Amino acid sequence: MSGAGQRRCCAAPHSRDTCQLIYLGQFGRNQISASHSPKVFQLPARSSLLSTATAVPPYVLQQSEVAQTAGEIFGPRFRDFERMSRVFESAGIHQRHAVRPIEWFVEPRSWPDRTAAYLEAATELFVKVARKALDEIGLSAQEIDTVVTISSTGIATPSLEARAASQLGFRSDILRVPVFGLGCAGGVSGLAIASQLAEARPGTKVLVVAVELCTLAFRLDELTKANIVATALFGDGAAACVLTCGEEGFAEVEASGQHTWPDTLDIMGWSVDPQGFGVIFDRSIPPFAEAELRPAVDAILAKNDLSRADVDRFICHPGGTKVMQAIEHALDLEQGALGAERDVLRDYGNMSAPTVLFVLDRLRRLRLPPRSVLTAMGPGFTASCLTLRASA
Repeated sequence: MSGAGQRRCCAAPHSRDTCQLIYLGQFGRNQISASHSPKVFQLPARSSLLSTATAVPPYVLQQSEVAQTAGEIFGPRFRDFERMSRVFESAGIHQRHAVRPIEWFVEPRSWPDRTAAYLEAATELFVKVARKALDEIGLSAQEIDTVVTISSTGIATPSLEARAASQLGFRSDILRVPVFGLGCAGGVSGLAIASQLAEARPGTKVLVVAVELCTLAFRLDELTKANIVATALFGDGAAACVLTCGEEGFAEVEASGQHTWPDTLDIMGWSVDPQGFGVIFDRSIPPFAEAELRPAVDAILAKNDLSRADVDRFICHPGGTKVMQAIEHALDLEQGALGAERDVLRDYGNMSAPTVLFVLDRLRRLRLPPRSVLTAMGPGFTASCLTLRASA
């Protein structure tokens, strides 16, 4: 594979003798013509990650406390609860964070109640994590040109970055890109979107923020296995990254890609009713991942002239203990290879989109290996991958 900032002309065959490359830079459009000889041309630099940050809300939910409260709520009404309750112990979670104390969840809540909580708390977390990401590299919000917001656990119109703009001090001409519906894949896909936007306008600064308040979807009225599993797994949190193109950071975004499997809409997602969102969480996810993830990842890597042998570290979304075991088997990872993922799951639970960015933040502070691949799966059903090259 060509080095950073260089690519070979046309990996795919063409009928013509020449290949036209268009360079969109800060100083206009230049057309470069090249033969199919093995020449290498300098192309615009890839985007770089300058900073990462994480944030959680103030309320800590101990797993033992959640299990006891769930037993009091569901045990008398749900025949299968005792059998299902073992998931609280096997989930690999010690604690999670929430935007409301546990007492808030034992009262019936309407969609307006949940939405009010989402708008208030998600905006607060957005501001908190964005400031941390900016402060790390000494940037002000005035210097951000594009902001990408990833969130699927609430509906906000105007969206979260608009609600946070006055507190942070964004410019009036900032490009806003709110993205909804990516679920657990949102951290990786959102980072890929931000990377492409940075490369489209070299020299600009792009802030990507993922905020998910999964606990607001806890439901008293849903006597289902999916709701019990969700109650045992999900927490709240936020993560942010700053990217640019043309300036060295701690890692370069080398490539990204997605794979969406057909006829898989019912594997994961939301149902909607007057009480709010209801989780669609199919228990077939671990065996599906074990059977289907490897060819999808291999295909994404192959499009960028890579294979799993070229990857030093897979950075995975820790969706749950069984999902991680399935990923380890699918990608032929050694036992203990996902230690940081298990630590994040233990301390924070599954926070949906931000979770893989919590893992990235933890690993990059220890030192990233030369090449790592972020991967996550989410509604669609979709696998999303992003390749990072660590700076020397």
